[in-house]
Amino acid sequence: MVNSSVIYRYFPDFSESQKAQFDALYDLYIDHNSKVNVISRKDMDNFYIHHVLHSLALLKFADFRFIESIIDIGTGGGFPGIPLAIVFPEIEFHLVDSIGKKINVVKAVAESIGLKNVTAEQIRVEQTNFQYDMAVARAVAPTKELYDWMQRQWTGEPNFALLKGGDLSEELSEVSAVNKRLKIKTHAISSVFDEPFFETKKVVTLKSR
Repeated sequence: MVNSSVIYRYFPDFSESQKAQFDALYDLYIDHNSKVNVISRKDMDNFYIHHVLHSLALLKFADFRFIESIIDIGTGGGFPGIPLAIVFPEIEFHLVDSIGKKINVVKAVAESIGLKNVTAEQIRVEQTNFQYDMAVARAVAPTKELYDWMQRQWTGEPNFALLKGGDLSEELSEVSAVNKRLKIKTHAISSVFDEPFFETKKVVTLKSR
């Protein structure tokens, strides 16, 4: 049986209402996934590890203090945006994707669990008219592309928290060459989560020095 207990091993302090929201996600995605393929079918048996806990890895390495607005670039089925929005009801989240069917699922899931701080929109990042304190993304595009897309979209300085994997040395050197003031850190998720799935997974944070 797929359940959310793995989350609470690492995050025992979530409120009962937050736990209820996390607990509801699996059945919602099973239902929507049967109509629109937003998550690989073979992944659903590991839904809480591969998608929810993976999203929550950002909490272990990124600094969410003083953040009021976050864009989730290429959110797909709503990751990492929806899990983060559950954790931070005081932060406004803008979940964007170019595929309308996926955005419709995100809207339905957010409404079903009562998330008031999520706006989901079918749009490209560089076309948005808003500005953000932070950008998050999961394996959407190379870091330099994400950086370029966000040129006009910051309230202040660039501030990324990205879920990545594999050898990132060339990718990160590309973005470092564009902005020498960027402080780039790579964090191994396996240092905080025990599951084998995270052995090659990383969180990359980029902020101006």
